[in-house]
Amino acid sequence: MPLRRVLLATAALALTTPILAADAPPPLIERAKLFGNPDKAGAQISPDGKWLSWLAPRDGVMNVWVAPIGDMAKARPLTGETVRPIRQSFWSPDSKMVLFINDKGGDENFQLYGVDAASGAQKSFTDFPKTRVQIVGISNTIKDRILIGINNRDAKWHDIYSLDLASGKLTEVMRNDGGYAGYVADDGLVIRLATKSRDDGGSDYYKVDGGKVGATPIASWGLDDSLTTQPLGFTNDGKTLYWVDSRGRDTAALTAQDVATGKTRIVAESAKADIGNILVDPRTGMVDAYTIEYLKNDYVPVGAAVKGDLAFLAAQNQGEFAITSQTADNSKWLVSFDPVDQPVSTWLYDRTAKKLTKLYTNRPALEGAPMVKMWPEEIKSRDGLTLVSYLSLPKDADANGDGKPDRPVPMVLFVHGGPWSRDGYGYFSYHQWLANRGYAVLSVNYRGSTGFGKKFISAGDLQWGRKMHDDLLDAVDWAIKAGVTTKDKVAIMGGSYGGYATLAGLTFTPDTFRCGVDIVGPSNLFTLLQTIPPYWEAGKQQFYKRMGDPTTEAGRALLKERSPLTFADRIKVPLLIGQGANDPRVNVRESDQIVAAMKAKNIPVTYIVFPDEGHGFARPQNNIAFNAVAENFLSSCLGGRAEPIGGAIKASTAMVKADDGYVKGLGAAAAK
Repeated sequence: MPLRRVLLATAALALTTPILAADAPPPLIERAKLFGNPDKAGAQISPDGKWLSWLAPRDGVMNVWVAPIGDMAKARPLTGETVRPIRQSFWSPDSKMVLFINDKGGDENFQLYGVDAASGAQKSFTDFPKTRVQIVGISNTIKDRILIGINNRDAKWHDIYSLDLASGKLTEVMRNDGGYAGYVADDGLVIRLATKSRDDGGSDYYKVDGGKVGATPIASWGLDDSLTTQPLGFTNDGKTLYWVDSRGRDTAALTAQDVATGKTRIVAESAKADIGNILVDPRTGMVDAYTIEYLKNDYVPVGAAVKGDLAFLAAQNQGEFAITSQTADNSKWLVSFDPVDQPVSTWLYDRTAKKLTKLYTNRPALEGAPMVKMWPEEIKSRDGLTLVSYLSLPKDADANGDGKPDRPVPMVLFVHGGPWSRDGYGYFSYHQWLANRGYAVLSVNYRGSTGFGKKFISAGDLQWGRKMHDDLLDAVDWAIKAGVTTKDKVAIMGGSYGGYATLAGLTFTPDTFRCGVDIVGPSNLFTLLQTIPPYWEAGKQQFYKRMGDPTTEAGRALLKERSPLTFADRIKVPLLIGQGANDPRVNVRESDQIVAAMKAKNIPVTYIVFPDEGHGFARPQNNIAFNAVAENFLSSCLGGRAEPIGGAIKASTAMVKADDGYVKGLGAAAAK
């Protein structure tokens, strides 16, 4: 896969007065158009340039489809999943097979499958119980096999196998008896590096020679660099190793290391942001371009090889673009264009002819829909950090489309998960949905978010529910001062860490938010760390150093103090919780605990569990059902618009575990 990603989820009174508008609000966009299956997604071009694959519904479930390049009329499904949607696929190096991973019910025990593009014959390559596969190495020159990691022997650690794609035979390459967190292979599928986590939360990298791991690390770093430094891969000749590296600096630079001499040179750097994606020439393994994502995502060429191509794509003026797939000879690319206020489209780009051919729009039902722009904002925290944030406004609250509100409107603070990830610029279904319902939507890259240098990440260490939460409060204050909203009309919503932030908002600052929507958020940080999956063993020390160490008395005290469950009795505004029963990251107990605590204090809560989901809702029926409840919940809370729940609950597997009567139509919908 030539495009590589650097590291680097007592009720107040309901408002009865509708939102006042100078202009009539736009038509409601149906939930199903935003959160149902896309028509097509995830296109990949085969290395030989003869085939196109993508994901599309088959009998309502996302499956792999294929067509000869240039003849979409001959499209046909390759897979027949009937329950769990396929969400990721890629081509085998020999262009004969589409490989994909899938789990069962959201348990994240991802298995690897392959399906023959010509015959449709399907193989299961890693049919082991409670096993999660890792892709370790895919070569640009070796076509018949790949390297994978399998943790079927020891759930904590992955052993490395060579997978013969034609026969499915697995041959052990390296047994992981040393507790290595990961490996780096070269283009010859030879393991060259192994990494082990350190007690301080950092990493040591060891040279691997002839299958033997060296005794002394050749590269090391501590906690501060742990999320901003890592090797990216070797050039095809094995002579150069690319890194993203923040050692001795703040933001992560792209560097190239001469393997023979060990000397390193800086290829690219930015004072504001870490290096994002890199674009590699599959013929050589050399980097042709990289991205810098600060407010928006920008491609920057390295040398002249793709400079003209990037200029050509930028000149199309169809929004942000991303190069998502390449042929082995690098003559053809797949490119997606994102105009933000219209759906994303995917195109075939012929580099020789400088020609773009449209393949599809992922959600054609949204073409012409009354969607809105997204506005990057730089918000200052109380202690001087710059919080890169993104604002969307309802159409009728920004008549001239300049990103400045004509009047204050209710606002949803939508908090990203991770927390070690980031919000970015582009089409976002939740922003579009909530803005269409009449809300301003603000997403904030609070401290601890990735992409803005290691100091910004480290500023969030041991700050769950404290300075990380202060950043969210500062963003709300900014929105109030900017006339986006008013103090009494702000809701908080998010998934994973965003769910935690919701619970923190309603317990630590119970007078700030009018209501909250928590999706798979942890309520008890101690039990959260007790139940992390075994294959996260390598990252455990990072969790302890950045959240609180449950093995020490001081750490346990901190985790209790930062757990919303400890202060559940402070909740006094409406709360909606959504949870997957099979979540391996945030165990269902996290939601069960706080619901039980609220019930014990006679505090109202609405709680919905999906028995066939994990960390988030992958099945569109379930996602639509929860969002149907959420928008009617927000309507009661903030006075915005809502599409009635209708048959959404019935079409899903939703189990309403608690219903305080706050959500209009929920009781009747659940009874059906």
